[in-house]
Amino acid sequence: MEYTNTSWNGARRLGNREQRGIIRSEIEGGVFLNELPRHTILQIQTSNRCYTAEILCPGEILICGHPQYCPEPVVVSVAGSSWGGALLKVNFVGRGMRLEFTHPDYEDPIVTSPICEIREYRRS
Repeated sequence: MEYTNTSWNGARRLGNREQRGIIRSEIEGGVFLNELPRHTILQIQTSNRCYTAEILCPGEILICGHPQYCPEPVVVSVAGSSWGGALLKVNFVGRGMRLEFTHPDYEDPIVTSPICEIREYRRS
């Protein structure tokens, strides 16, 4: 698993909150995007929205489901998931975590509300 911490300049020391989050993500589950075949469809239910995402290539998805940021499908770059802090589980979509992605029309990353459910569908 790869984690990054964007505010500690590469420091490897994790606090109790981060350690609890890592353990919780292992228990609650999720999916590494780079382990899914191209064109896999994910339905990502957050506490506020339901997103549909198609895997295009490592780090890129076609996503829709937010009335402001992606009412129509748009290609975005996925950073990973976090618990709302600086620790990011790279290329991962996890229950209880917030998906973070970069939209071509917005300077700041888009961060979803916490993910409640993830469903995977394969194209035939």
